[in-house]
Amino acid sequence: MKKSISQNNSSAVANWVLIGVCMLLVQVILGGITRLTGSGLSITEWNLGTKAIPPLNEQEWLIKFDLYKQTPQFRLLHSDFSLQDFKFIFFWEWFHRLWAQMVGIVFLVGFVYLIWKRKIKSQMIKPLLILFLLGALQAVVGWIMVLSGLTGDAIYVKPTKLAVHFVLALVLISYAFWFALKLLIPQKEILRNNNLRKWSWSIIIILFFQLLFGALMAGLKTANAAPTWPTINGDWLPKNLFKQSPWLVNFVDNKITVHFIHRGLAYLLFVLTLIWTFQAYRISSVTHYFRKSRWLPVFIVFIQIILGIVTVLSSLQIVANRWGIFESLAQLHQIAGMLFLLCMIYILFIVRRSSKSY
Repeated sequence: MKKSISQNNSSAVANWVLIGVCMLLVQVILGGITRLTGSGLSITEWNLGTKAIPPLNEQEWLIKFDLYKQTPQFRLLHSDFSLQDFKFIFFWEWFHRLWAQMVGIVFLVGFVYLIWKRKIKSQMIKPLLILFLLGALQAVVGWIMVLSGLTGDAIYVKPTKLAVHFVLALVLISYAFWFALKLLIPQKEILRNNNLRKWSWSIIIILFFQLLFGALMAGLKTANAAPTWPTINGDWLPKNLFKQSPWLVNFVDNKITVHFIHRGLAYLLFVLTLIWTFQAYRISSVTHYFRKSRWLPVFIVFIQIILGIVTVLSSLQIVANRWGIFESLAQLHQIAGMLFLLCMIYILFIVRRSSKSY
């Protein structure tokens, strides 16, 4: 992505990429719904193209249901499921996969159309190829994640594989968003400030680990392991943080440890964002885009923390296989986290080092 890319001639490409970003955000939201409804293991085959068509009659439904009955999740957790129960969880996993294929179709059709219209310049080919490869990798990782829940005595997918799937989706979204910003934002809107740039990087690095541990919390179903606030089950420093051996396992498999780290990183993010905001408002000479957006990070992170607190407090109301207040709040919490990431990617784009050219 070089300076020579024409801003005016690239608006069509940027709009196409932004449509992709929006579709990818919806895809992650659908993934959250799929996880919260326990639907992720309802389809035991990798179905693409015409094979992705859902059952059209009772006989086809029974065949799909029989495949699900062979999974450990059905045997150990859902042995009382009726066909109607199965249809509900099947829908969300099917729709999640269908939307992923639609994202791919929009990418390929848009690419061919823009090539035909000569809107795609040579400098755009490499980042677009990277986007395609990241999308393909995400699909493969998604299937590997599903397979982890179909063997042995697993009743859910492996939390670590779920976390990798989620983080890779965020990498894909962030890269696509950055590429679109490169095509849309003029040079005059770039603010040069080394100090603020360092604080922005600090927030993004901490946010990466925060989102990673959020995904681990989701995979481990950790929310109701400590449904209290501000303490964790009455303790500021929980007991048994490192009860498992080897001790590194606690960071990915100990519910209380993952919960404790996720909360701690949230508080650290809030403090860092407050400092960033204080620094941002001390700058006297700023660009128009920066002036209009410098309040956003602290606002979004505040909403994110509030949603996190009420989500944890509502976790005692979880009812298996039912969508309730906890599931709604958990979904909003995830959405706020993604918006905060995109906000910081935007900030990182418009705040640059003084020593580097655009």
